[in-house]
Amino acid sequence: MAQRSFWKGYLKLSLVTCPVAMVPAVSENEKIRFHTLNRETRNRVVSQYVDSVTGKAVKEDDEVKGYERGEGDYVLIEDDELESVALESTRTIDIDVFAPRDSIEWIWLDQPHYLTPDDPVGEEAFCVIRDAMAATRTVGISRLVMYRRERAVMLEPRDKGIVLWTLRYRDEVRDAATYFETINADKAEPPLMSLVLQLIEEQTKPWTPSMASDPVQDKLHDLIAAKKKGRKQTAKAEPEATEAPPSNVINIMDALKKSLAAASKTKR
Repeated sequence: MAQRSFWKGYLKLSLVTCPVAMVPAVSENEKIRFHTLNRETRNRVVSQYVDSVTGKAVKEDDEVKGYERGEGDYVLIEDDELESVALESTRTIDIDVFAPRDSIEWIWLDQPHYLTPDDPVGEEAFCVIRDAMAATRTVGISRLVMYRRERAVMLEPRDKGIVLWTLRYRDEVRDAATYFETINADKAEPPLMSLVLQLIEEQTKPWTPSMASDPVQDKLHDLIAAKKKGRKQTAKAEPEATEAPPSNVINIMDALKKSLAAASKTKR
């Protein structure tokens, strides 16, 4: 069942405009969540702000945000002051620039959303914009107020629709060169490379969502089902102690040959 849209507005390219709807492409609603209870009464426990020095509960009217400018020294910011700098929400995704799709690296992509036409009359305009981006292998770049912040967004054609990605801010992305520059850049020796390529070929399978399944969630479902039936779950067995791997450098060639033999046996 399709989720109800959480945002509605317009997609605009120059003088072409069409109504659109948007929903998050990912969801955590199916995840098992727990409440904290009082074991004696089985009533839910509620959280409350407490003064870190006096230990007394703080009334809601006395709560205020503060920016620390020095140790224990804060600048107080009132709610109306925060609202004065908040961005006005716009309901138009105005594409003002296009970029080659392969020029935007994965690390800039934040949250994906499905964008669909919201009116049969405007569907033709939506499809023209989608197909033109697909034909030119480009993506549209725009700005939009989402989750109470102005975000740069990227529009990518996908199947019959468009995926709208919020993009990370420039100061959120760390330079990979800072972390990778000390790694040896020499190419691997051809014999080793050949064995690894064989190993990859043996272990390659078509992608399925089950490859990204969450085994903990499955076990939680089993645990809750057993609890409902009044069965007590057996305690988790202690893992057997394993010997630490040798600290000396192993023979990579031998290790790859053994790995390849094991992969071939498993595949058969």
